[in-house]
Amino acid sequence: MLVPKKVKHRKWQRGRSRGIETRGTTIAFGSFALKAEEARWVTSNQIEAARRAMTKYIQRGGKIWIRIFPDKPITKRPPEVTMGGGKGAPDHYVFPVRPGRILFEMDGVAPEIAKEALRLAAAKLPMKVRIISRDAR
Repeated sequence: MLVPKKVKHRKWQRGRSRGIETRGTTIAFGSFALKAEEARWVTSNQIEAARRAMTKYIQRGGKIWIRIFPDKPITKRPPEVTMGGGKGAPDHYVFPVRPGRILFEMDGVAPEIAKEALRLAAAKLPMKVRIISRDAR
């Protein structure tokens, strides 16, 4: 699971995700990629599940790049605790994705294998994604 070694602030405010992504919107490393179509929080567990699905399908062939890292702490109160008493402890980490962000990239495998591996990874993610290739953006 991806977890930051240290963060500047232990507890963050939730914020809100508006607009489209301006950074990380083009393929930089591989030939095929998964591009987000809607805004969502992606947890470290979901990133790991997608990575495992891709790696298992390509069977140690090719290379995979993960272009996102969960560094936003999400807090949670323990179960059956009354109101008040402050904010809960950090529970897990997420990456806030906005439309247009490249999530994963892949190279070194045949196009049909890459597309199927990315399709399997897309099933593990909480938002709609599009499979894109370097030649046909």
